[in-house]
This record gives sequence, structure tokens and C-alpha cells, in this order.
Amino acid sequence: MAASFPTQKSDSLKNHEETSYQKYLELVSTLPREKGWLTEHVQLYEGFWFGSKYLQGTIALQQHFKARANHVFLVTIPKSGTTWFKALLFAITNRKRYDFHNHPLLTTNPHEFVPYLEGYAIEHPTSNPDTPLLATHIPYTSLPKSILDQSGCPIVYVFRDPKDMFVSQWHFVSKLRPKELPVRSIEELFEQFCRGVSPYGPFWDHVLGYWRASVECPDKVLFLKYEDMKSEPFVVVKRLAEFLGHPFSLEEENEGVVGKIVELCSFENLSKLEVNKIGSHTDGTTFVVPNNIFFRQGKVGDSKNYLTSEMVMRIDQITKEKFKDLVI
Repeated sequence: MAASFPTQKSDSLKNHEETSYQKYLELVSTLPREKGWLTEHVQLYEGFWFGSKYLQGTIALQQHFKARANHVFLVTIPKSGTTWFKALLFAITNRKRYDFHNHPLLTTNPHEFVPYLEGYAIEHPTSNPDTPLLATHIPYTSLPKSILDQSGCPIVYVFRDPKDMFVSQWHFVSKLRPKELPVRSIEELFEQFCRGVSPYGPFWDHVLGYWRASVECPDKVLFLKYEDMKSEPFVVVKRLAEFLGHPFSLEEENEGVVGKIVELCSFENLSKLEVNKIGSHTDGTTFVVPNNIFFRQGKVGDSKNYLTSEMVMRIDQITKEKFKDLVI
């Protein structure tokens, strides 16, 4: 089932939210700024860069979100396989409820089943979405305290090669950036990315935060590579299911359930569905996103078609230095 949302607010709740929003505006006015990718500006908050709306949602979550033991959190930096893994999480955890021939994912975009927490919090800052599967881009150190304190809720973190992720972000931003804002070239955004000024960046600090958490708490944080899912989907899906407490039985494996989930959630299958060609999705911000731009190519190594050799060398050098202690 897709998430359900509260429809009415009391006057006292509205007043409380207005007061919180004024405090948020006061805070934002004091934060360092840079040019934004999707918005006019991004602000530096707790060491990471946020667009104004996403920062508003993050702060609301820090103040009000209450994690439950049955919550599952998918965490990514934008354009690191978020849509794909939302579909996988939904299919894995609901596989006994739905038949694969008329599965909800065949007629509904994955984002409808796994709400984006920051976007939800913008519209409903003092309430929680009524669904166990939730997604966020928030860095580990900025997660709501209740998520960090709730030992029962697992966190699945997915990271992608920074070169491919950057190029995918550039394509996404180019299609979605408001027309009233100046066009941002790939060269300009590349410079910002390398300095760490990117959506929820610095990229390397974001990844390291969750990697360290996965080392310290392997039962709570599962650290996955996008590229591993591409090369060994069966292995990753089985690992995901076991981590989430929904391991595949021998009978299910013999019946090919793992393969059915891999196929159902594949880029090739999701991208050709009618709902993902003509539908749209809103994440709670001012953006209405056509579903088809969530599905560009999904390939490994596509960045070589857009980055110069000098760009590739620069990102690789930064990654080598930043990830020198990372073991995966």
C-alpha cells in the first residue's frame, strides 16, 4: 500500500508549525551559502549542503520524527539507485502479499510505496508517514535521534561510483532545474562537486559516515554498492532479504522467487512500464518530477561518455585519498 497522509490540522498544530518555520528561517539566514544545483542556493548545515526545502524537511525530522521498530530506512545520495532499491525493498518485504503477474509495482511508481522523508516532513512536519518503508538522503550524523536510538529499525545504505553518480545528477538537474534559474554547465557543477558542494554532499563524507556506522553496527546498517547489484543481483537481493529479516526459504529459491524479484525490479522492466513513462511524482517540495526521468540508463561506467580524462583523474584521486581506510 502507498503511504497515507493526514488531511486536516488543528489551529494549535498550524500555529506550532508556523512558529517552527519562523525559527527555521532565522537559522537559514545565518548559514553559509553557495549556488544551488536545483535551487538558487544551498546552505551548509552540520557539515553538509542542503537545498532550502530539503533542509527545512531535515530539521523538521530532527525535531519531530519518531522511529518505530518496524521502520526500514533506505539511504542514498540522490541518483545512486534510489528508485531501484525502493522497488527491491517493497518487493522483498511484501512478496507473500502480491502475485508477480499483477504486482503493484507494475502500475505504480516505486516512490509512491517508499516515501521520501524530507519531502513528507515539509508538508507534515509533526507527523510520520503511515508506512514501514521510508527513504532519505540525510547524512548519518544528521539523522533524527530516534532513528539512531531505535535499535530495531534497519538502515540500508547504497552508494555508487562518484563519477557515474555525478553525471546522473547532472542529467537529472538539467531536466528539472526551474527555467527561471540560470543553466548550470557540467564543468561548473563538476568544480562544485569536487569541492564537496553537491546535493547532500560532500559525497565522500556522506559515504564514510554510513560505512563507519556499518562497521560499528553491522546488524543495524547494511552498506551496499550499486555496482554489486548490477553484477550480482541474486546475491545482493538474498543478502538484502536476510538483513531485513525476510530471508528466502529453500522452497522460494526453488520456485525462482529471487529471480522474479530481480526481474520485476530491473531497470529494463520498470522503465518500460506505462506508469513510469507518462506518470509523475512529487516529493513534497515544489518539484513535480515526471516518472520517466527517474529512468535514464542505469549503466555502470556511463560517465566516461561525459567526463574528460582530466575530470576522471581528479575524481579518482579525491576518492583514493578520501576512501583510503574504507574496506568493502
